Amino acid sequence: MRYLQTFRLIEAVARAGSMRKAAEDMNLTASALNRRINGFEEEFGAELFERLPSGVRLNPAGELLLHHYRAMASDLERVQGQVADLSGERRGHVSIACSQAMLPYFLPEQIAIYRAAHPGVTFSVNVRDRAQAEQELASYSSDLALVFEPIYLVDFEVIHAIPQTVDVVMRADHPLAARDEIRLRDCLDVPHVAPTHRFGVRHLLDFAARRGSRQVSPVVETESFELIRHYILHENAIGFQIPIGLQVPDDGSLVFRPISERDVPPGNLILGQMRGRTLPVASARFAMQLATALKDYQITREGIF
Repeated sequence: MRYLQTFRLIEAVARAGSMRKAAEDMNLTASALNRRINGFEEEFGAELFERLPSGVRLNPAGELLLHHYRAMASDLERVQGQVADLSGERRGHVSIACSQAMLPYFLPEQIAIYRAAHPGVTFSVNVRDRAQAEQELASYSSDLALVFEPIYLVDFEVIHAIPQTVDVVMRADHPLAARDEIRLRDCLDVPHVAPTHRFGVRHLLDFAARRGSRQVSPVVETESFELIRHYILHENAIGFQIPIGLQVPDDGSLVFRPISERDVPPGNLILGQMRGRTLPVASARFAMQLATALKDYQITREGIF
């Protein structure tokens, strides 16, 4: 336990890439932080950082040590959660990496439900693209990931998955809004706003367009789905999103229609954790709640259609 603060300092230096910047972040003087790191390296028997003209970065020994610390911190948090359960007082912290589509409706509701029962549990919600989310799990930066169309799945243990269509987001007076079925070619023939290539929605659109010898050529390309929803109100273009991130506004200004599955098959929204990791109690129980909520959401969607 006496080394935990030192490990936190090492992590701060690795994150900042600079002793001076890390010292400011941790409310220490640069000389005091440097002495603390040097003293640990001497006792540990190996240097942890490469000293560069532009700052510092972890060497292989430092990367191994930091990975050990993160795994140890995760285990300690799990034990603390179990001890809190013994006293009947649920405490802990849940960190989750998620796609932007989870932010407007699904995650706020689920977190509020969980905290209503366990107000001692706090949350970190980290917005990440599908590659970054998997990296967050591997580095113990996040306990859970809830992402659309993750890339690698090498160290990704799937807890639950549901299909999601790619929906067209448009003004209620857009010509495509009156169609019973929207084909991908219809979307590509009108001005459209699309997410960048980092996102699962764009991956599915690009793949489907190439099959038809077409390409996605957005008038605006962005990393923000919030910008997509707002921009289409001004130009009367169309945008794209998955259904779980959409809700019809009260004024009826926007409508949503799925692109025909003949053109763009549904992708997978996946809840997962790092393979083989035993989650802290709060995170494990929140994962169970999310899995149930996703099942209920899927049943509701299937009932609608």
